[in-house]
Amino acid sequence: MDRRNFLTTISAASAATIASATTLSAKADALEDAMVEQLDKRRAKPSHCFIEGRPARDPDDRGQYFQRYDPALPVLPDQPTLMDFYKLRFSTNHVTQSARLAKINGSSEKVILACLLHDVGLHIMGTDHGYWCAQLVRPYVDEEVAWAIEKHQALRFFPDPEYDYEYPEAYIRLFGDDYVPEPYLKEEHDRAKNHKWYGSSREITVNDVYAFDPDITVDVEDFTDIIGRHFKQPKEGLGFDGSPVAHMWRSIIWPNNFL
Repeated sequence: MDRRNFLTTISAASAATIASATTLSAKADALEDAMVEQLDKRRAKPSHCFIEGRPARDPDDRGQYFQRYDPALPVLPDQPTLMDFYKLRFSTNHVTQSARLAKINGSSEKVILACLLHDVGLHIMGTDHGYWCAQLVRPYVDEEVAWAIEKHQALRFFPDPEYDYEYPEAYIRLFGDDYVPEPYLKEEHDRAKNHKWYGSSREITVNDVYAFDPDITVDVEDFTDIIGRHFKQPKEGLGFDGSPVAHMWRSIIWPNNFL
């Protein structure tokens, strides 16, 4: 690193803190804080959703925008597997807890895999994440798995006494007791209720709502065999197999790319 060039890129406050530090340890701490500050600025992604257009770039930011790897993120192998994404990109403990519950409750391996995958779409989009997730994995799993993941988006808003599934109390806290699901969710629920795979999707919701125990940690490698039997890993690696969803996997590999 060119120290002089770096010092011209940081804020005046950070530069003053470094200069005023009285010990080498304090200077090192101040320098590390400044580097984090600079990295955070460089990690900022250009917005494509501002009503009044893209905001101007910070005039103090002389760094380049990221292409390929963000140094704040671990590097994936050249031919990444699903397990690589679990270990290096996905937030896993909720979905592994969900898959564990499905296994304890005697669900099929397809449902266990669906529980393991059901929220990975959140790494691209929170809105309608069930649909994003189903699209992300559809080329690599049985259609029942993809269908069940997609429909859990709607089913989780509607109780089903037959499966001992109640409307989650967390949703009342999050959305208020006057929240009414959008009409499209009700329509999706009604269509799914009469489908041959309804039970599979409903099992996701049952094993989803109870899978937030902070005192339980479940290793994704516990499901290595199930992934091997039911997930079609492309030899080129996820993101590089030319599938219709390869770009979605690349977006998870390089989430802060400028283009």
